[in-house]
Amino acid sequence: MALAKLGVVVLDCPDPNALAAFYAEVLGGTVEDQGEWVDLKLPDGQALAFQAAPGYVPPNWPAPDHSQQFHLDLDVPDLDAAEKEVLALGAKPLDTEDRTRTFRVYADPAGHPFCLCAC
Repeated sequence: MALAKLGVVVLDCPDPNALAAFYAEVLGGTVEDQGEWVDLKLPDGQALAFQAAPGYVPPNWPAPDHSQQFHLDLDVPDLDAAEKEVLALGAKPLDTEDRTRTFRVYADPAGHPFCLCAC
């Protein structure tokens, strides 16, 4: 029996509304603004939350001396099409040169790393 159940993953960021809007475009769902805390309710019932963090500094990727701490893997049916969409939404490529791999690494507008993964 598990001790706990995962509630929500929360991303610190300078602008919770802007980052929630980015992920709403990528994942779908409904943004619920609560001021310095914003929830993104996803169509499958999961949630992702965004919290205002004064002085937020994005992780460096890749940097052995500065851990990325975590990243999101987002499954997509078409890597090329998904890449075009996330770049148009403001993502920045971090590791996309090897087109033979089944994943590509980006940073969201606040600098959090995420991967688009072929499913």
